Formats: sequence, C-alpha cells, structure tokens
Amino acid sequence: MKYCSTRGQVQGLSFSDAVMMGLADDGGLLLPEAIPQLSKQELQSMDQLPYPDLAFKIISKFATDIPAAELKEIIDRSYANFDHAQITPVIKQDDLYILELFHGPTFAFKDIALQFLGNLFEYLLTKNSQKMNIIGATSGDTGSAAIYGVRGKKNINIFILHPKGHVSPIQELQMTTVTDENVFNLAVEGTFDDAQSIVKEIFGDLQFKKQFSLGAVNSINWARVLAQVVYYFYAWYQVSQETGAEQIDVSVPTGNFGDIFAGYIAKQMGVPINQLILATNANNILSRCIKSGDYSMAEVHHSLSPSMDIQVASNFERYLYYLLDCNAQSVMQMMASFKQNGRLDFTADQKQRLKNDFSTSSINDEETLATIKSFYLENGYILDPHTAVGVAVGRKESNPQTPLVCLATAHPAKFGDTVKKATGQDPILPEALSKLTTCEKRLTTIPAEKNQVKDYIKENAT
Repeated sequence: MKYCSTRGQVQGLSFSDAVMMGLADDGGLLLPEAIPQLSKQELQSMDQLPYPDLAFKIISKFATDIPAAELKEIIDRSYANFDHAQITPVIKQDDLYILELFHGPTFAFKDIALQFLGNLFEYLLTKNSQKMNIIGATSGDTGSAAIYGVRGKKNINIFILHPKGHVSPIQELQMTTVTDENVFNLAVEGTFDDAQSIVKEIFGDLQFKKQFSLGAVNSINWARVLAQVVYYFYAWYQVSQETGAEQIDVSVPTGNFGDIFAGYIAKQMGVPINQLILATNANNILSRCIKSGDYSMAEVHHSLSPSMDIQVASNFERYLYYLLDCNAQSVMQMMASFKQNGRLDFTADQKQRLKNDFSTSSINDEETLATIKSFYLENGYILDPHTAVGVAVGRKESNPQTPLVCLATAHPAKFGDTVKKATGQDPILPEALSKLTTCEKRLTTIPAEKNQVKDYIKENAT
C-alpha cells in the first residue's frame, strides 16, 4: 500500500513514511492510493474477533511495510491499558446504541488512535535511530490523549497548543499535570483555529520541519484516522449480531471531520452504513456545507461542547479529494481559494453528492442541555455534551427502521459543570481524574503568533 497527497506533489510513500511525514510536504493531507474493498465473506470472517485482533486485520491492510508480528505487538500494547475488555463497548440505551469510546487512559475517544500512534512512533524512531519533536493543536481531548500516548517515550518531545481558557478544567488538568521532561504545554492566547493555523504554518516551513524533525499527532496524521476506522467495523458487528439488521445509521459529533471521515473510509471498505450523520453544535460550518454547499468561515462560538468549537475542519480536505474525483490539481486550486477568500464553492452535482454521503443537523447549547437531562431521566445514563449533540442530531436524522449508533466521545465527568447544570447531579469522577486537582502543573502561556511558537520549539527541541 502506497500513499499520496491530496495536492498531488507527494506520491509513492510507504505507510511508515506517511506516518512520519504527518502533513504532506506540499501542504496537503496523505491518503492511501486505493481503499481496500472487503467482500461480504471477508467481512463475515471477522465478526467474532476481539477488538485488538480486529484492529490488526484492518490496519494491516494499510500498513503493509511493517512485519505482521511487530504490528500485532504494537496494536496489542496500545489497547492493553483500557479499562473495558471490549475496548469500545456498544451499550443499548432506549431507542439507540451508544458506542463508548472513552475507556482509554484519558477517558476520550482520541486514546484509541493516539495510544496506537504513540507506540508506532516509538517503534519507527527506534528502528531508524531517529528523534522527533511532535507539535499539535487541541480543542480539548487530542492534547491529553497525545501526551499520554508519548509521555516518557524514547526519542520524542511533544509540544501541545491549546486555546487558553477554552478547554474544560479537567481537560486542562489532564494536559498540564503531565510533567515528564519530554512534554511541553502551550496555552495560546487565541482560539483553537488560531492554534491549528500556527501548527499548519509551521509544518509548511519545510526547512524548519526537517531541521527539528517535526511530527504530527493531530488527525492530519493518517494513522489517527486509520485507527478510528476500526471501531465502525466493531460497532456494526455488535449491533448486527444483536438485531440482525442489514445496515446501521451512525451519528458522529463532529468538529475537525477526522472521526466522521474514518466512518466514510469504513463505509467505502464495505461496512454497511446506511447514513453517516454529521452532528455539529453552533459552529456549524460542516452542517451548512452539507445542507446548502456553504463552506464559509464564521466567528467561533464558545459552546458547552468545546472540542467541536472549530470553523476550519482540517480533515475535510481528505473528503474533498474524493468529492473532486481524486483530482489533486482541483483540490490545490480550491484550497488556495479558501485560504484567500475563506470559503469553498461547489457545483450543483457536488452539492448533491455531499447530501448523498452525509446527513446532518446542528443544535445549540440549550438543546444540548435538554438532551443530557432527558436522556438521564429516561435511561439513568449520563451523556457528555459532545455525545449529547450526536444523540440529538442522530434522532432527528436517522431512519426509524435502521438501528442508530451514536458515538460517545468522552466520559461525562470531563464536563462535570455542564452535566450538573443539565441533571442536577455531579458525575462520578474516575479515580484517575479526581487525583489531578492535587497534582503539580506545568504550562507556558504564549501569544497566538507563529514565530514565538517556533522560538519556543527551538529552545526546547530534542
């Protein structure tokens, strides 16, 4: 399996090279040159596999340059410290299924990809006697999951930028209480989009990228998306075995488009997903795009679901590549236009294809609180605010005849103030989270200015 850039100037990379490059050197995002198609027989042959074995089956189709035994060991180690035997259990609640993705060390879905990516990085760096400085931006959970994925690992430093004051207190504590020498937390005086833009601009400086051996953990790294593809297969197997249904609908709370793009890849591979439902909060650029073709930047609204407070969805470029029939030149032209004008324009045919590929709605904070409250009263089950967005939109958009799977992206205790406001109850804090308030913290506040971030990296790089 070889990899190419959405912008066409990088081609023929191995999986390992694609992982290490992160953002393609031409500014695009890396994708496999072909998506493996699974027959019905092959799909059926995996339906009883434990999660790590299923992950190996799926990932090995894309990571063809890593010896099977070594890849299996990386995957097994990545899921050994989850607190549920099924890794991503599917829980029936009322009229839908909750796919719990928060059983990793930071209680967020990002662990599923970043535990794997951290071990993969360490494997590749050790094998090639290399060092890496990871730089990433987070709107909430990516930062802590990335930090926990590489803390204390050999040959790696990690620099994580988060918008100061705009992540939840627990999310901030999870990042800033990791005081390993290879971890650097930067509180950026701006929005997540400011932080993400800085990261992308730094990766665009190829001389700086090469000089400091920069690596990416944001979902611009293909390995992130790949690891998330697996749980769409797992959810399908669990629900189909219980219901006998031929298809499922899947609702995905969406900010940066990485998680739902993983679902798009799973569907292309053969998972019988009827509707991929894209759920957004007030920051609804993706929902507007699908409903009316309006992909235009607006002001970021700070919401009760802060990990989705994003206006520029980095991973959308990967989908755009397929929407434009894998025409890299067209992708490059559209992204250049977006950079200049802050909007993308689509043809009537492309707008229809968007609607065919995704269903969508957005909800506001009041609806989010109402969903958490009603779901708790009906089922005794507490949703975090991001999952609540997915549940509310999923119920609006799904087919009543098709089982609905809603992705639960974080443990509700990470958003205790919102949960209490909705239900009147404090969610029970897992012991690992309750300990954080007494831990030493370390972070640096920095302006949302690219050169200052670059100077900080220069001073602290490995």
